Amino acid sequence: MEIIKQFKALSDPTRLRLLFILEHFELNVNEIVSVVNMVQSGVSRHLKILLEAGLLVSRKDGSFIYYAANKNGYNRELVVLACRQLENDPGLLEDLARTQQCIILRKNRSRRFFRTAAPRWDRLKRKVLGDFNPNTVFEPHLQDASVIADLGCGTGEMLASLLDRGKKTLIGVDVSPEMLEQARLRLPESPNLELRIGELEHLPMREQEADAALMSMVLYHVSEPEKAIQEVYRVLNPGGVFLLVDFLKHNQEQIKDIIGGVWLGFTRQQISGWMDRTGFNLKHIESYPVGKTLTLTFYLAQK
Repeated sequence: MEIIKQFKALSDPTRLRLLFILEHFELNVNEIVSVVNMVQSGVSRHLKILLEAGLLVSRKDGSFIYYAANKNGYNRELVVLACRQLENDPGLLEDLARTQQCIILRKNRSRRFFRTAAPRWDRLKRKVLGDFNPNTVFEPHLQDASVIADLGCGTGEMLASLLDRGKKTLIGVDVSPEMLEQARLRLPESPNLELRIGELEHLPMREQEADAALMSMVLYHVSEPEKAIQEVYRVLNPGGVFLLVDFLKHNQEQIKDIIGGVWLGFTRQQISGWMDRTGFNLKHIESYPVGKTLTLTFYLAQK
């Protein structure tokens, strides 16, 4: 009986500890080992038991395998119940604090990349995309929006295009000071434009501040994509649209050497699952082949 397997998986304190951590964060084995301070073989054995019980899910990204608590399926209530009983345990709260440090290390690697890549970003992007311009995919869907947020605006290429197309209020957000500096050099002074520094997982925006939000080749740089999507939902007005373009999952790790990133793209199921759990109504998906035998996928969703 499946329920016996699940209760056996939960009967070990170490496995409960791992499940609690992975309910809050998706981590690879090396990161998990650093958090719980156990040998890798022991961690891998416990992860296998939790996986076979259906309490965890895993995904391969390049040479790493990432683990997270199962967010779907009939056993979701069991995961939630177990983690709720553990949420005030002092030792597990210390685990979460150490896990936050792993996430900070990931983010710092991305910031170091953009510190040097910002002046060359437009050229690096063309090296991967060829002649394809993802901005043209967004523009037809922004006609009715009065306030548009470009999240991960980079060097301001999309904002410059929108400034030329009528009097809309534009908000550009990026975590990299160096990328925002490039955007300031490119963009003219305008009362309709504001650039803000901040993480996509913690947007420097008010609730329901925008009619449309877009992310163009940004999500693969974000350590916690689902949190970023939840933030988009928060800052959009009811009926607002979310436009996302990002790489379809691939296995070309060398692409990270050109344009950085935490993820090697996403499957349609990953993106649609995150949007669905957040509350978005996914309206349209379309894919476009680009350079380096890669594919960009466009998602149109509505709050």
